[in-house]
Amino acid sequence: MARNTLARIDVDAVAHNLTQIRALAPDSRVMAVVKADAYGHRLDLCLPALADADILAVATLEEARAIRRLGSGLPVILLEGLIHDGDLSVATDLGLELTIHHPAQVEALERFGRAPTPRLWLKLDSGMHRLGMDAEAGREAHRRLLVLPRAEQVNLVTHFASADDDDPSTTRGQINRFREAVEGLSGELCMANSAAILAHPEARADWVRAGIMLYGISPHPERTGQSLGLKPVMTLTTELIAINHVPAGERIGYGGRFIAPEPMRIGVAGIGYGDGYPRSLVDGTPVRVGDQDCRLVGRVSMDMITIDLGNAPDARIGDQVVLWGRGLPVEQIARCADTIAYELVCRITRRVRYRAF
Repeated sequence: MARNTLARIDVDAVAHNLTQIRALAPDSRVMAVVKADAYGHRLDLCLPALADADILAVATLEEARAIRRLGSGLPVILLEGLIHDGDLSVATDLGLELTIHHPAQVEALERFGRAPTPRLWLKLDSGMHRLGMDAEAGREAHRRLLVLPRAEQVNLVTHFASADDDDPSTTRGQINRFREAVEGLSGELCMANSAAILAHPEARADWVRAGIMLYGISPHPERTGQSLGLKPVMTLTTELIAINHVPAGERIGYGGRFIAPEPMRIGVAGIGYGDGYPRSLVDGTPVRVGDQDCRLVGRVSMDMITIDLGNAPDARIGDQVVLWGRGLPVEQIARCADTIAYELVCRITRRVRYRAF
C-alpha cells in the first residue's frame, strides 16, 4: 500500500476567500498572488477557483509560463519584473505585465523599443528598502515609460514592510510617503497586501494585492484565518502506521528529548521533515487523530513522528492524522515551529501527494 500522506486542497475555499477579499475591498480590483506554486497549494488545483480575479501575480517567468500552459487567459504580472534583456520577447509573447523597480529595467525596455503590454507597473520604495525607486527616480521612470511605443498606462505600486504589526505607525508612514511620491502622476495605485487589506483600510486603493489570505491563512501571526472569515485551503494529513506502549521513564525519539512521565500509548505517524513537516516543532505541538486532539512527543524525524494517544484511547493503525488545516489552524503549528504559516505551506515536498476535494 502506498504511503498515505496527503495535502488535501479545498478548491471551493479558494473561491470563498476571494469573495471575502472583495467584500473587504469592494472598490478595489484584486491582484491574486499565485507565486511559489500558489503558496505551496498547487497552481493547477487553485487556478480554476481564481477565474474571477482581475490579474494573477507571480515572481518568476517560469511561474508565468505555467499559468499559460494551464490555459488561463487572465492578465499576469511579474512582481519582480525581468532581469535579462533576452526575456523581454518571451514576456511579450506570453502577454505579461511587468513591474519596473529599477532604472536598469527602464533602459532595457527602451533598448527593446516597446512595452510588452499596454499596462506597466512602476514600483516605488516607500520604506521597505528592498525593491523600488525613490520619488525622484520614480518620476523620471514614469515619464520615460509612458513614451514607450505600445505603453498606454503606468500604474504605481509599493510594498509594506510591517503591515502585520500591532503598531500601525510604520505602515501609515509608508502610505503617506507613497502618496506624496505619486502626487500628480497618472496611473492606478496598488498598496495593500493581505495584512494591509485587513488592518489598513486607507491602503485599499484602486488595487489590492492578496496573497496568503487567498489560501485561508491569516497574515497576522496571532490570529487565524478562520477568525477572519476565511477557510483553510490545505489540510495536511497522514495516518497511524504503528501504536506502541512505552513504560514510564523511557525516552522517545532521536536524542531522547521526551521522557515518558507515565506508561504511555504512543502512535507513530508517517510524516516527517522529509515531507516538509518541520523538525523544529516542540513537544506538545497539537495534532488530531481521528476527531481527538492529541500532541506531538519526541523529535520529528525524516519520515515519522510520535504522538501521545492519551486523548485517543480508541485510535487504531490506519486512522487519519491531521497535521494542520480543517480543525487545526496552520498558524498555531507555525507558532510551535517558531516560524510563519507561509513557510510551512510552501515547504511541502514532492513526497506528499496532492488531492483536490
